[in-house]
Amino acid sequence: MSKCALPSSPAALRNREAILAVLQHRLQPNQVVLEIGSGSGEHLAHFAQAMPSVRWLPSDLDGADGVAQQRLAQFALPNVILPVRSLDVNYPDWRVGAVDVVYSANTTHIMHWESVIALFFGISSVLCDDGCFILYGPFNEQGRYTSDSNRAFDQSLKSRDPAMGIRDLADLVTLGEQAGLALVERIDMPANNLMLFWSKQGYAKPHS
Repeated sequence: MSKCALPSSPAALRNREAILAVLQHRLQPNQVVLEIGSGSGEHLAHFAQAMPSVRWLPSDLDGADGVAQQRLAQFALPNVILPVRSLDVNYPDWRVGAVDVVYSANTTHIMHWESVIALFFGISSVLCDDGCFILYGPFNEQGRYTSDSNRAFDQSLKSRDPAMGIRDLADLVTLGEQAGLALVERIDMPANNLMLFWSKQGYAKPHS
């Protein structure tokens, strides 16, 4: 099967360059990055090619049976550790060992709140003491939508499943504190999205 024949995520293609530009100033050589929700594998394939000194651990509910496995196996990048791990955040044993960074994009709004709670506590359990969690996506602030497009997106999510929806930043900050993670940075991104950085202890500041 050719690369172009695999299912593609339009959202991943739209936002990957903007996300990469941020990650390149924050990730450091030899760090191990666990991606939660690798999906189509397009984010990780793009990032791994651009940052060959960073080691990447893909994961998804489908594990090695999903599209991410097919795509990443085709690329055969030496810094991507295959197979894609089968990871359900609701189960406490993620079986990934300690990692320097956890990255996840567009996941908390499609999870039920109980799963978001499990996500944060699970991340805290696998991060190194000076590790960080990077979360990308749309978020509400002070109980309000930040744009009409986010409002429409949230309504679309809830029409599919009332337990899904855009999360409020304040709720995530509180949850992070309960899980031992402190929000240390936020970056405004295109299309009314944010990149959020949580730290356990010592946060690696952007390097020049």
